[in-house]
Amino acid sequence: MPRIATFNLNGVNGRLPVLLKWLDETEHDIVCLQELKTSDEKFPVNAIRSAGYGAIWHGQKSYNGVAILARGKEPIERRRGLPGDPDDTHRRYIEAEVDGLVVGCLYLPNGNPSPGPKFDYKLRWFDRLINYGQFLLAEHAPSVLCGDYNVVPTPADAVVPTRWLGDAVFSPESRRAYAQMLDDGWTDAVRRIHPEKGIYTYWNFAYRGGYDRSSGLRMDHILISPALANRLRNAGVDVEVRGWEKPSDHAPAWIELDECR
Repeated sequence: MPRIATFNLNGVNGRLPVLLKWLDETEHDIVCLQELKTSDEKFPVNAIRSAGYGAIWHGQKSYNGVAILARGKEPIERRRGLPGDPDDTHRRYIEAEVDGLVVGCLYLPNGNPSPGPKFDYKLRWFDRLINYGQFLLAEHAPSVLCGDYNVVPTPADAVVPTRWLGDAVFSPESRRAYAQMLDDGWTDAVRRIHPEKGIYTYWNFAYRGGYDRSSGLRMDHILISPALANRLRNAGVDVEVRGWEKPSDHAPAWIELDECR
């Protein structure tokens, strides 16, 4: 059963020990990484290959950056960057084919402060993602769009929803854009498996170390196309990673699919 995971590392080089330990313990088959915060030439490809993964990446010094890893093989790159804005310099999207799956890895803009230019950019980027997602659906290929969407879709996706009123990740506009993707035919895989459970992928850093459990949000998502919906068997979050030494502020989310018959 292939397992697909997404993890916002908040710096691939600074969190490399966390990444390598997690890869070793979980053996996910396809891994999407966000917020690499490194240039292409400083991406730790040798360490990742030594861990048993092939990789493609789209880096940017100090900001953004995305990568796709595949256990025991090389992902076949399909594209880097979303169509719709040739002047967009942010490294936020990369796409590969792995064992017949189309895998898009994305890091959607945060958008704060809202309102303002950063929020406007977030909504424009989201529109481009929606349009490109419709193109992927029209191809009818088994597809996955996963990553840090920087969107909390519903109040059930926050421990304390009122804490995030006015924040771009919880804005009505952001939530409507996410809902549009579901209306188009994408399935929120983690929520399908856990329809009622409070399940979160992000927590604020605490002042004295550790993390603030009351700040929990679910904003790292794995969307699957209709061609994969009947193959979805399990999903979850590797919450324990958030408590490791020098962790990211995100924990990895993952899904498990039946083999293609």
